[in-house]
Amino acid sequence: MTKKNRNKLLITAAVLFTSMTSCDSLLDVTPKGTYTTATYWRSQSDAINGVTGIYNVLLEEDFTGHAEFTFDDPSDDQYRAGDHSEDVAIENLTYDAGNAQVRFGWKWKYEMINRANSALIYIPKIATMDDAIRNRCLGEARFLRAFAYWRLMLIYGEAPVVSEDDVLTGNYNKPKVSIDSLRSMIQTDLLAAADLLPDTYESADRGRLTKGSAWGLLCKLYMYWEKLDQAIVYGEKVINSGRYDLAPTYVANFTPETSNNDEMLFAVQTSDIWGYSDFTTYYTPREWNGWNFHQPLKELVDEFEANDQRKAVSIMSPGDKINIGTTIATYNANMSETGYHFRKFSYWKPNGGLNYSLKTPLLRSADIMLLVAEAKIRTAGAGAGDAEINKVRKRAGLDPVAGAGMPALIHERRMELSGENERHQDLMRWDKAQLIDITTYYNKPKYGKDNNILVPARTFVRPKHYYFPLPQTEIDKSNGVLIQNSNY
Repeated sequence: MTKKNRNKLLITAAVLFTSMTSCDSLLDVTPKGTYTTATYWRSQSDAINGVTGIYNVLLEEDFTGHAEFTFDDPSDDQYRAGDHSEDVAIENLTYDAGNAQVRFGWKWKYEMINRANSALIYIPKIATMDDAIRNRCLGEARFLRAFAYWRLMLIYGEAPVVSEDDVLTGNYNKPKVSIDSLRSMIQTDLLAAADLLPDTYESADRGRLTKGSAWGLLCKLYMYWEKLDQAIVYGEKVINSGRYDLAPTYVANFTPETSNNDEMLFAVQTSDIWGYSDFTTYYTPREWNGWNFHQPLKELVDEFEANDQRKAVSIMSPGDKINIGTTIATYNANMSETGYHFRKFSYWKPNGGLNYSLKTPLLRSADIMLLVAEAKIRTAGAGAGDAEINKVRKRAGLDPVAGAGMPALIHERRMELSGENERHQDLMRWDKAQLIDITTYYNKPKYGKDNNILVPARTFVRPKHYYFPLPQTEIDKSNGVLIQNSNY
């Protein structure tokens, strides 16, 4: 736990610049100075701005601003590229507890938890407040705390829990809890969030969390918990609600003007004029204002079916004409070590430069549809998930499938969610359930555009590589309270 997390929450002007609205005029917040819990949480506007400050953590480069997506580099979809030495060990499965990437996001997850705890402690004490706004704020805090623990659980397996009581008593040096304990806490927060959050928002508040956000993350939680029946229940709440339908086109999810659509259950909210995130910069070719990280491999590109409309949206391929704002440029293989870039995360302003209004997707209805399809296939057999799979395929311009089993489901998730930080976790989840042999995916090299070896064959070790080690710096600071994960 960092010193920052041991202190009571300070909400500064920076917190107030990330209002989750889609109207720029409502984002212009006058700086109000520095506050402590002794002088804040007095009014409804304090509650709204304080909760907005929890969302603000998502913009951090060492959280979803970039670092979280590095944990997908071991997958068979992408090559790390870039110039971060710590990423080499992540991709090669040779990391240890001293790896910088292992520690980067830890503090920001607990910063999000800390801010959420403060909101949950003090918002109920605000004397005069609209009940609907109070409930919404509490629901947002519960969801965002659950999301931080969700990411801790996926990456580390076991981690400490810091509750509201711990904040009030200053008890921050906590031992880690089991995976099932984390899952139970995440479940409790998400069920509460689903009760408290609204179904939808008016346009000014588009991008804030909804009931569908909580149901969707519950569906994912139950899939990782192997509670498939429950995953179907909460996934179908999303699908059957009539409020969180797929966007009419795949590209709408990756276009600044339309990326806050009904399908986007949870996304990092940015605007080119106020909410800069490094995410877009990392994925974009260096020649076109980016930093050249996370390049798709030919193996991924080749798996797209003919006429799959997602390919042109997702991938920059040699010869593609790309609108980089000031001109229509031609992509060529020499811009990348693999011969390709992800296209879905890059957008440019008409006068040049990257457009940071593109939202970073963290949870989409398409993901939930495919999880429901998987749960149905695994509980009722091949063909049981055809309706959900075919809805996703229809939007992609593809013919329907019949009698789809796990191979078809695995293919569809790979195509639909490429580059969205799902593949590595999916492969590990399926391996744990003995649906695949992950070593056949990882114990082989990754090849570049000239058929050169970019990454040598890795050795995936079960159960060691299912989780990353806890940061050694945190273990050292705990004075023996925090115990390292086994196998590290």
